[in-house]
Amino acid sequence: MSITYSPIGVIRTPHATVKGMPIQPVGALGVPGTIEVFESFREGLSDLDGFSHILLVYHLHEIKGFDLMVKPYLGDALHGIFATRSPKRPNPIGLSVLRLMGHDGERVFVENVDMLDNTPVLDIKPYVPAFDSWDADRIGWFEGVVQNAREHEADERFHKAG
Repeated sequence: MSITYSPIGVIRTPHATVKGMPIQPVGALGVPGTIEVFESFREGLSDLDGFSHILLVYHLHEIKGFDLMVKPYLGDALHGIFATRSPKRPNPIGLSVLRLMGHDGERVFVENVDMLDNTPVLDIKPYVPAFDSWDADRIGWFEGVVQNAREHEADERFHKAG
């Protein structure tokens, strides 16, 4: 089975390199970005301005290959890839909840960007708390380290070739 996606645009961010960039939106509070939506998809921005946040789905275009066991940014032990937020995944797809600041029909203005500049955007969805927010009983190995995501920065461990 083969699955193919095409980007609907790209996001412009101040993060030119992986090293030192935030590892999650919570570590990028207030950092602005602009989604440049390709012309053939711009009509789809209609009614987006009624939301305060969006879910941004994007392609982690600098990732090469994947590992099933990884040492994540917030820990020292190896964990299965599906129990982490590591970018080095079998399908390098990123997902971030971003604050929506507005749009002008061509560009979407957002805050809390934690992705590289010129990252291909696959989809934009409205964030709806009644659908997207759940009280979690367990957060696995993230327990005790999740609070460190605000200050922790990326290094290049997941962006090496292969």
